[in-house]
Amino acid sequence: MSHAGAPVGGLLVLVDPVARRLDGESVRIAKDVLSAGAAAKICLPDSQEEFARALARRGHRQPVIVGDDRALVRAVGLLYRERALGEGALALVPVGPVGSLGLAGSLGVPLSAVSAARAVLDGAVRTCDLLVDDSDGVVLGALRIPPVRGIPRPAGPSVWSAYRSLVRTLVRPVAAGGGGSGGAGGSEGYHRLRVEADGVLLADVDQPVEDVSVRTCDDGGPAEVVVRTGGGGPAGAGPGSGSGSGSGSTVTARAKTVTVSGADFRYRADAAMTGPVRRRTWTLRPGAWTLTLPR
Repeated sequence: MSHAGAPVGGLLVLVDPVARRLDGESVRIAKDVLSAGAAAKICLPDSQEEFARALARRGHRQPVIVGDDRALVRAVGLLYRERALGEGALALVPVGPVGSLGLAGSLGVPLSAVSAARAVLDGAVRTCDLLVDDSDGVVLGALRIPPVRGIPRPAGPSVWSAYRSLVRTLVRPVAAGGGGSGGAGGSEGYHRLRVEADGVLLADVDQPVEDVSVRTCDDGGPAEVVVRTGGGGPAGAGPGSGSGSGSGSTVTARAKTVTVSGADFRYRADAAMTGPVRRRTWTLRPGAWTLTLPR
């Protein structure tokens, strides 16, 4: 990491509207510390649209995001689509419930408003990798296609839902070999996906997939890809390693490009659930952005 210090052009302190509503005291502390240590322009947008406009008008100021993981991802995404991530470092003062700050903590940002604000003023710049998808979405840390049973679904009328569930239970044919639903022979509990890492096949649609995860690595190398299958076929001979038994396997690989296709699937990118989609490709951008952290 290289030494940062207070930027010559000053700071653009962007306070996320959600942070202002949830924890006004932490926001006030962050503003006071930053204003005392550098020339700071404070922006209090009331919507995501105002947030985007303020960021676009930053000039030579260093953006400092006061908010949670979603606010940081939003800022990086906006700068990426503006092709401006290389102009200078971002900084974050985390404000929000602990559950909304997991990405911030994993990146090394202090979760205390005072400590994080001080790091903005006298910290060091760390270069970070980025995953970018084919719809211009960004992933700062990790993405995951969770198990089908773990994906939140919109709640329907309770009586009607119970009735439909009962009907499905009564008319569902028994799988060969006596296997129950959600097993290797059933499709309800698994995805039917084709997963490729740098063009190498890790799983195909004839093989039930439990979940898929992709994350950037701190060593500056390719992203780590993990595919967990539910059995019903070989685990795929990829460039990484496979483990498990006939009931399921785990395949790992390192890759710069990951493509997932098949039946509709949802995925969690950092803090947000996205989808459904039928195909998505993520490409690693090494050293695409920089973040100010404590020295």
